[in-house]
Amino acid sequence: MRVLWFVLRKEFIQIMRDKMVLFMILAMPIFQLMILPFAIDLDVRHLKITVVDNDQSTYSRRLISKIASTDLFSLYEVTPSYEKAMYDIGKNEVDMVLQIPANMERDLVREGDAKVSVLVDAINGVKAGLGTNYLNSILLNFNAQIVLEWADASNLPIPVDVKYSFWYNPLTNYRNFMVPGILVLLITTICGLITSLVIVKEKEVGTMEQINVTPLRKWQFILGKLIPFWIIGVIVFTLGLIIIRLVYGIQVEGSLGTLYLFALVYISGILGFGLLVSTMSNTQQQSMFISFFFIMVFIMLSGLFTNVESMPQWAYVLSNITPMTHFIHAVRAIVMKGSEFMDIWQDMVFIIGFSIVVITAAVLNYRKTI
Repeated sequence: MRVLWFVLRKEFIQIMRDKMVLFMILAMPIFQLMILPFAIDLDVRHLKITVVDNDQSTYSRRLISKIASTDLFSLYEVTPSYEKAMYDIGKNEVDMVLQIPANMERDLVREGDAKVSVLVDAINGVKAGLGTNYLNSILLNFNAQIVLEWADASNLPIPVDVKYSFWYNPLTNYRNFMVPGILVLLITTICGLITSLVIVKEKEVGTMEQINVTPLRKWQFILGKLIPFWIIGVIVFTLGLIIIRLVYGIQVEGSLGTLYLFALVYISGILGFGLLVSTMSNTQQQSMFISFFFIMVFIMLSGLFTNVESMPQWAYVLSNITPMTHFIHAVRAIVMKGSEFMDIWQDMVFIIGFSIVVITAAVLNYRKTI
């Protein structure tokens, strides 16, 4: 243990001497966590919509007012010209066009049925799909209001009124879902990239030969490289939780002990992965490219931006053996749902398995380089 203490002391001195690396490790994740959630937001708001009102009736004006009263849409223009609306959508001035046909109110009153048409700029498929769903919900709500008015006027039974209850995220705020995932993203990137350079840096500066002739054991060398960044990773994770609470108002619903247990094991695994890459590389450039490649794969398969269950079968299998997938699932479950350890113990099994494999591989691969 005395030998390990000297190795740790040497590593901490090296880290403290490099002010830029220390800034990257501590300050950059904080700034990124305060900025990225506002940029990585798939909630679609203020879609620009033009209404072609060929009816000019009471019902058409009510429908237009209902659309304009929500923050989902920004009413760009109400016009009787279909050609003008198509010109605007072609020039990217508007995202959607709602065309209300002539005699809509008459058809609705006499026949109980009226049709409107919706035209959407679908270059951005996500934006078009969400915008269409939003507008469809408004139209359905408008129909329900009319049915209730007619039922009340004619003393008919009022239809069933359906009320929704959203658990764990009552306001369906997309940021509440993204912020814990972005914290995991930053921990993965910082711990994976920084530790992928520590051993290969020794090779480049020529100190690896000196280390190899010392009585330092392999496990002492690996732990000496891993523990300082493990401590820094825990500090970054703690700062991230503080920012989540103070900046975004997201309170951890579950146990902090369970959350930190998952974090400690996951950080160990990612650091082990970085050390493995470092033992395999001969230059820092090689190490950066290799680690960046795998981290990008982890991110894309983790379910951070997309639903894992919606992936093709082969991608779904790869996603389930990716540690970041299970850590994101665990963090979101603990932070938002208040899940206990026994609810997500399977995620811990995958993370522990990954950590054991990469750390063992790093030790064995380092032995081969001596």
